[in-house]
Amino acid sequence: MSEVKTPSVVDQLDTEKLSAYLRGRVAGFDGPVQANKFSGGQSNPTFKVETDAGTYVLRRQPPGRLLKSAHAVDREFRVMQALANSDVPVPRVLHLCEDREVIGSMFYLMEYCEGRIFWDAALPELNNSERSAVYEEMNRVLAALHSVDIDAVGLTDYGRPGNYFERQFERWQGQYRASELQTIGTMDQLIQWLGAHLPEDDGRVSLVHGDYRLDNIMFHPSEPRAIAVLDWELSTLGHPLADLAYQCMQLRMPADSGNISGLMGVDRRAIGIPTEREYVSQYCKRTGIERIDNWAFYLAFSFFRLAAIIQGVVKRAHDGNASSKDAAKLGAFIGPLAALALDVIEKESD
Repeated sequence: MSEVKTPSVVDQLDTEKLSAYLRGRVAGFDGPVQANKFSGGQSNPTFKVETDAGTYVLRRQPPGRLLKSAHAVDREFRVMQALANSDVPVPRVLHLCEDREVIGSMFYLMEYCEGRIFWDAALPELNNSERSAVYEEMNRVLAALHSVDIDAVGLTDYGRPGNYFERQFERWQGQYRASELQTIGTMDQLIQWLGAHLPEDDGRVSLVHGDYRLDNIMFHPSEPRAIAVLDWELSTLGHPLADLAYQCMQLRMPADSGNISGLMGVDRRAIGIPTEREYVSQYCKRTGIERIDNWAFYLAFSFFRLAAIIQGVVKRAHDGNASSKDAAKLGAFIGPLAALALDVIEKESD
């Protein structure tokens, strides 16, 4: 995880109340507590919690008024608890507190994992062989996630099956409009195209992460092995290709796109990273998919969804309760993201 930063009002926790609450509820937990917020991420504030008994991670909803269904830390807790003994590596979750009176919002506590998080998609700190292995591992874990038996792990009711993209389009269009601060022409054009090109439901349903990307995966300190998939806030039951397209969308973006690092203009083969075609082919082999139709829609939808998420972050900054001090600056990426989606539509449509 990234370095902690100087606390602000949003960053602070009442450590005395937190310690008193967790003592007796989490085995071995004992104060005094020192809590520092991790600088990465824009959504649910995440803290490194250090005590005499050990180190933990606390993830909470941001304070203030929240958009409906946003910042669902209880869902994060539930899905990681369900995946504890699966082929998908997740941190061990320890306690969910739904009582907002304790620290001002719902939160959960999980184990602190020691490992590496890579923030640059080009992996400059690794050699070609290591880069290939990291992307291969990401591909493997994504396929494992989409192969989880949702009935066996108790997630049958974790989302509504069927018509995933139609429902997601309505959800994110609604959240975008609810947080819209100004008219952005490219977003309006993209929303219109997506609404007119929603694919028919093909019946595929799996557990989806919703924000599957390099910096949401913690790797072993010295091996190209994933030890923890993080940030499950947007997870649900949905269409597996949504995760695949979302990751490929990110890798099409410029190297510095806010808090996302892309590979636009990078010669992937020269640095040991698979091309999009190769990455998708690896995934298809692992999951038994023969071909992918509507790839342009899946990619364009991913750009739209990311832009809608960013608009929510910008709105929270406008209202004064964003997790990151740099949240307001992200507004500059919304129009360009929509423009990239429109370019995908023009070039990738069948």
